[in-house]
Amino acid sequence: MTIYFYQVSQPYGCFSNFSPHSINIDGTDWPTVEHYYQAQKFVGSSDAPIIPLIHAAVSPEEAAALGRCPSRRFRPDWELVKTQVMRIGVLHKFITHADIREILLITGDEMLIENSPTDCFWGCGANHTGENHLGKILMSVRAEIRSQFLKR
Repeated sequence: MTIYFYQVSQPYGCFSNFSPHSINIDGTDWPTVEHYYQAQKFVGSSDAPIIPLIHAAVSPEEAAALGRCPSRRFRPDWELVKTQVMRIGVLHKFITHADIREILLITGDEMLIENSPTDCFWGCGANHTGENHLGKILMSVRAEIRSQFLKR
């Protein structure tokens, strides 16, 4: 059975980057994966001064809005690194929070799909033919965590 997720308030909402699960990466605490991801777009760019504003955003929605502003310049390698940046954030989230780690592991080998009606890169899009990169990252993180915990 395929597991669809999207909004934080729905079943499997903890799989969303907007879920209220903080992460610590390289000594910096981020309120959500979305805050971390949006800020990483600007590392080393001329718009890097936006990073502290994204970090301090009161919600993941605000962090996303700041990071998606079309007038800002992303780091030059963004298209090459964005999926790895996302994977780092997602992995830290599920390693840090045992409660949602268990939810992820309980999904077994089920297909995980971000049921975004508007995003065909991270999700499946309205017509369900999107690339589902977030779902693929979650499944990869699930496999990595499973192998780490089985070794113990």
